[in-house]
Amino acid sequence: MTRQRTTVILAALALASCRTPETPSSPNRNRQMTTIPGYAYGSSQLPHSPITLAEFELLKQSVLLTDDDLTALRMSRPILEPQVEAILDVWYGFVGSTPHLLKYFENVPRGVPDGDYLAAVRKRFGRWILDTAAGNYDQSWLDYQHEIGLRHHTTKKNRTDNVQSQPIIHLRYLVALVYPITATLKPFLEKGDHDAAQVDRMHQAWIKSVLLQVILWSYPYVRDGEF
Repeated sequence: MTRQRTTVILAALALASCRTPETPSSPNRNRQMTTIPGYAYGSSQLPHSPITLAEFELLKQSVLLTDDDLTALRMSRPILEPQVEAILDVWYGFVGSTPHLLKYFENVPRGVPDGDYLAAVRKRFGRWILDTAAGNYDQSWLDYQHEIGLRHHTTKKNRTDNVQSQPIIHLRYLVALVYPITATLKPFLEKGDHDAAQVDRMHQAWIKSVLLQVILWSYPYVRDGEF
């Protein structure tokens, strides 16, 4: 058996263990969401984003993210919320079957995927879906986007979960993943009670939002004064 094949098998086992037993419709969902380890949205401990609200408004204009898009995102939330685990299954399945992406979640000393790390990130990733769909892009949200960027960069990679994984997620893959993340979301949006035009409206809003967030996450990767 080749090393790559072994890695994929181990990844499948690790990803299978990442799914949480409670779905977003659980009565305990709200309590769980606010106690996810490492989830710091709204924390007073987070420093302000280096991007000002005025600069953020210009970024929104640049990706054509309008108030109508924010309304469309909020429309998507009740559709996506009961499907969060299924969405994560698709996204994690993609990562787990793509060795050069899965390596960012490996335990480097052991050379195998870190199941605990994958599970911890998955919980925050599920919350990210709901936060994106909430469409409340204020100072608290902007501050947390900067924190997310730092956690992908060498500045804070691995610290949140105290793991021994790769020291950085390279910027090229943050940008590349905009397409698979947004393209695979459309079938889930189509499961709501909305016509094709409304589904497309929600999908376009998601594309703009994810692109905007990746731009914000890229800040630590860029030299001072060049962002």
